[in-house]
Amino acid sequence: MGDVQANKVRVPVIVKIVAGLFLLCILCVAGYVVYMQANYYRIGDHAALETENNQKQTLVSGREYTAVTYNIGFGAYGPDYSFFMDTGEMEDGTPTTGKYGKAICKESVEANTEGAAGELEKLDADFMLLQEVDVDADRSYHINQMERLKKCFSDYGTVFANNFHSAYLFYPFSDPHGAVEAGLLNFSRYQIGESERRSYPVDNSFITKFTDLDRCFAVLRLPAEGGKELVLINSHMSAYDEGGLIRAQQLELLNSVMEAEYQAGNYVIVGGDFNHALGEAVAEGFPSQQKFPAWVSILTPEEMADGISIVQAENELETPTCRGADIPYTKGVNFTTVVDGFLVSDNVKATAENIDTDFGYSDHNPVLLRFELAGTDSAE
Repeated sequence: MGDVQANKVRVPVIVKIVAGLFLLCILCVAGYVVYMQANYYRIGDHAALETENNQKQTLVSGREYTAVTYNIGFGAYGPDYSFFMDTGEMEDGTPTTGKYGKAICKESVEANTEGAAGELEKLDADFMLLQEVDVDADRSYHINQMERLKKCFSDYGTVFANNFHSAYLFYPFSDPHGAVEAGLLNFSRYQIGESERRSYPVDNSFITKFTDLDRCFAVLRLPAEGGKELVLINSHMSAYDEGGLIRAQQLELLNSVMEAEYQAGNYVIVGGDFNHALGEAVAEGFPSQQKFPAWVSILTPEEMADGISIVQAENELETPTCRGADIPYTKGVNFTTVVDGFLVSDNVKATAENIDTDFGYSDHNPVLLRFELAGTDSAE
């Protein structure tokens, strides 16, 4: 009888302990949600951006200049890296999902950041438009990539636009992404008049708003001869947007800005990571052992504002600019496409080249633009 009575006593105690632990978990989750919500905010539209180390030389027509766009992937995306938010499917139907929430190790971030800087040094462009540059982030082991790159290119003027400022993201549980401060870093050998940050529409759904970037584009105004300006834009559109609904809204805003500047008589160049395949020809144009993924939208010439064109790289069918990061990189296995490049107004003569790094330091390859600004007579 004693054992039976003891068991009767133990059962309520166990139930109370389990119930208490369950309640504690609920309180922890609720507290975490309150913490994330309290730390969530969007940077206002039309925010002024500071130019550091501004240069004095101004632009002239009829001379060739160069610009490069490069998403450096916060120094994480070496060939052996896969990212937890990326998913895909092999040709045989096997689903694939990325593994890591942050870079594999601090040493890999340092090596990839230095490798990306080395590629940029070789290109020696007049303008550099970079995406996913960390300032202070758990995912990149608090390596200030912005300051490291500014030291590498100390003879350029710089403009930084923040587009990722998250509280501590405790996911994936096996390798939390952590807190992030990151953005778009721009370099110029020529004088920048003024710059501003334009806010893109974003997905404000409850979970996504905490995990996605505070998407934006940086607008740099550079004086050119004849009282005109080169409006140089660094853009990074949404990636995790099934059906492309948010990206369509973002493109509408970008189109309105490009068209207004072109109609005002300015030169317009937009470089960046569009997270759209730049034309139907490149969408499925590369050998792969994976199926066409749902995240790829296609940007066509017909969607461009009047007077604006996609600069199709001369080697666009030979060199992709983006790889799927749902699995580590093996050439010919991962899905690849072209989502990085440039848009220009009709008063800019331009050619582009996709630079083949074989995704050695990022899940993106850089794209180099060669361009001339048309003179007043030819622009008319």
